Amino acid sequence: MIDKKRLPTKLLWVDLEMTGLDVEKDVIIEVAAEITDFNFKTLASYEAVVKQPQKVVVERMQKNIWYRDYPENRDEFIRIVPTGKPSAEVEQDLIRLVQAEFGNEPAVLAGNSIHNDRKFIERGWPELDLRLHYRMLDVSSLKVFMQGRYGLEYEKKEVHRAFDDIQASIAELQYYLEWLQDPNHH
Repeated sequence: MIDKKRLPTKLLWVDLEMTGLDVEKDVIIEVAAEITDFNFKTLASYEAVVKQPQKVVVERMQKNIWYRDYPENRDEFIRIVPTGKPSAEVEQDLIRLVQAEFGNEPAVLAGNSIHNDRKFIERGWPELDLRLHYRMLDVSSLKVFMQGRYGLEYEKKEVHRAFDDIQASIAELQYYLEWLQDPNHH
């Protein structure tokens, strides 16, 4: 049983790549998870391509304007998704990872716009969702504040692959925290 009153000692960074952002029609095609402590030291990680029907992947990606700007990503996903792991197997892998690393500590999701990934987890991997804390650490919330309050822009590479996006989210959070700790900025 998860003890939701217990203070978290680590974060479950997750990034999903999907065929689009419509939770009712789009599907997860790639996942990366990285567990860090609050000093951002990596404790464990996981990556998988999620097997989906190629017809669905091609159809949804062709309707997604974002993939028109990233044809290399689209073509790579179309090529590798049929060889991925079944979604149910990926969910079980992630559950084992959470159980091994968090035990009865709440697994707090972290990432950029993590609320959207959470919607896909709730729909596609409900057993995993049950093992996650209701609280999340969303780097994009801090991004909004830093832009609005300080005019600060963080430049990150537009890779749009799950593992690379986690690394970029961690680096972005570190950048904001370091900036805020510097007394010359206030």
